[in-house]
Amino acid sequence: MQDSSAPAGGIGGDEINRDEVVAEVAAAFERYERALLANDVDVLIELFWDSPLTVRYGIDEQHVGSDEIAAYRRSQAVASPARDLRNTVITTFGDDVATVDTEFVTRDTGAVGRQSQTWVRTSHGWRVTSAHVSWCSQHVPRT
Repeated sequence: MQDSSAPAGGIGGDEINRDEVVAEVAAAFERYERALLANDVDVLIELFWDSPLTVRYGIDEQHVGSDEIAAYRRSQAVASPARDLRNTVITTFGDDVATVDTEFVTRDTGAVGRQSQTWVRTSHGWRVTSAHVSWCSQHVPRT
């Protein structure tokens, strides 16, 4: 049986959450959040990995491939209602892979949702390769 306190897959503890890598991912994530709230479509498209393998599962939609994600972004009048983040967790693995998980609370309704992203360092910087957004069932916005 594997010791659950030990890092999995041979990644040493000194490779997880190195300060400089966490800071880089945090900056990329904060840039994404600003773009989301401002509906800065160019930045939102830029920060997703340009690949047919990129996946985004939204609240009521799913997109496979950066072309589908870009088309969706271009079709939205508003990307996200004003919201506040809480309980954000950034975990980095080595220099090139990270996950960012957060909860968000919409300012207008108080609805609570969750967002998970996998980020990978590419030759163009940190990019989202997979994303998922959902509402917490007990806090779905009322219409």
